[in-house]
Amino acid sequence: MNTMAKILIIDDEAVIRRTLTEILSFEKYQIVSAENGIEGLQKLKEESFDLVLCDIKMPQKDGLEVLQEAQGITDTPFVMISGHGNIDTAVEAIKLGAYDYISKPPDLNRMLVTIRNAIEREKLVSETKMLRKKVSKRYEMIGESEGIANIKLMIEKVAPSNARVLVTGENGTGKELVAHWIHEKSERAQGPFIEVNCAAIPSELIESQLFGHEKGSFTSAIKTRKGDFELASGGTLFLDEIGDMSLPAQAKVLRALQENKITRVGGEKEITVDVRVVAATNKNLAQEISKGNFREDLFHRLSVIPITVPPLRERKTDIPLLCKHFMEIVASENGKAPLSFSQVALQQLQQMPWTGNIRELRNVIERLSILCDKEVQGEDIDNYVSPLFK
Repeated sequence: MNTMAKILIIDDEAVIRRTLTEILSFEKYQIVSAENGIEGLQKLKEESFDLVLCDIKMPQKDGLEVLQEAQGITDTPFVMISGHGNIDTAVEAIKLGAYDYISKPPDLNRMLVTIRNAIEREKLVSETKMLRKKVSKRYEMIGESEGIANIKLMIEKVAPSNARVLVTGENGTGKELVAHWIHEKSERAQGPFIEVNCAAIPSELIESQLFGHEKGSFTSAIKTRKGDFELASGGTLFLDEIGDMSLPAQAKVLRALQENKITRVGGEKEITVDVRVVAATNKNLAQEISKGNFREDLFHRLSVIPITVPPLRERKTDIPLLCKHFMEIVASENGKAPLSFSQVALQQLQQMPWTGNIRELRNVIERLSILCDKEVQGEDIDNYVSPLFK
């Protein structure tokens, strides 16, 4: 039983309202009632509910009208109350977005199970939304400097298209954040986001990682495996550190981009894939091309839209915002209240060289959140941060 769940009953029959109120109050639900659709919609605007029980046949506004209008106000699940003879209407209500319906007179057990399931489902939906919000916050691009403002503007323009993007910048500048936001703001946002760190995978395994392999194609291939191009189909494939990819793998990636088809290692069948590729590198690919380490034709395929992420030393005005953002994240992760920063501490942090960029700043903020009390002071920076740069 949920002592916190709040239910709105919308029914023009006083007897039904009273009966349902008695039953559900006994079950420890909090009950609010409305005698018509207009009053019910008004209550939905004024208060939040975990569930709405709504009669279908009512004067002024019937249940279907209330259901449709409510969708512009709230995500609260509706369970419709249907009298005999309007089951077809109840089915229509489900098509319009109602969770379920119960018939008059209600079967008590079925009604309680339906209500419980609807509220539990709503909790799961809410938790999923919160999780998505949390994920989005984790990959949020923080900053108001000109460099970051330009990147945000570019993402807004580029994301809705399927154009391939090449993100360049030093280690730790947040290139993966750009890739995530391109995906989040694209029409592929509901599809998978698959990240491959090309530098972390041995060159002899990168092809199997990207394109998959058939069982028995090499010694340890004990079963068929889908590659990341297949897994990312319908979504975005982020090829991080693309400058470290071997030339044979580059040739296969080029073919996949040209034809939207891949072939697994040890396989012969062509597999069609629908993937948007975002690549990133901290290397100067023009130099890598001149050295013979990177294919020029692949470079042109990948860099339809080039985006360069500035190092932290070129966006020092963003440091106070980043400090606050990272402090909130790490404090939450460690179950602590976030600490504030004195003006002196922030000024000192802005003067640091930050050769490791955003990643280094985040690590420093985590250290400060653990070692400092209430407010981060200038002396804390002298004790816990300055020695790192000597």
